[in-house]
Amino acid sequence: QVQLVESGGGLVQPGRSLGLSCAPSGVSLDYYAVGWFRQAPGKQREGVVCISRGDGSTYYSPSVKGRVTISRDVAKNTVFLRMDNLTPEDTAVYYCAVALEYFYCRPDEFDSWGQGTQVTVSS
Repeated sequence: QVQLVESGGGLVQPGRSLGLSCAPSGVSLDYYAVGWFRQAPGKQREGVVCISRGDGSTYYSPSVKGRVTISRDVAKNTVFLRMDNLTPEDTAVYYCAVALEYFYCRPDEFDSWGQGTQVTVSS
């Protein structure tokens, strides 16, 4: 199991941007595929975006494509998620998770999870 810590959540107004970060404890994220997931109240956890290890190929959920960017900072051993033009429908707890590989960016493909960070989009 890899320990992960997310940070950067909070309250943001509709139309604004927000950045989240995911950092591991004691391991290099270079060895892992990393995924960002979210879970809204009463809904199943869903994939937002995933990035592979190695070639860094990405998968973006259609619900966020064009508004979300995932990036790795090797020097900081951190993966970032930037979300633009936020709407109330983006309100959820956001989680990062790691796996050796993924195919569909689904929660059941990932092994280790952070504790989550709340993102609330409201005016």
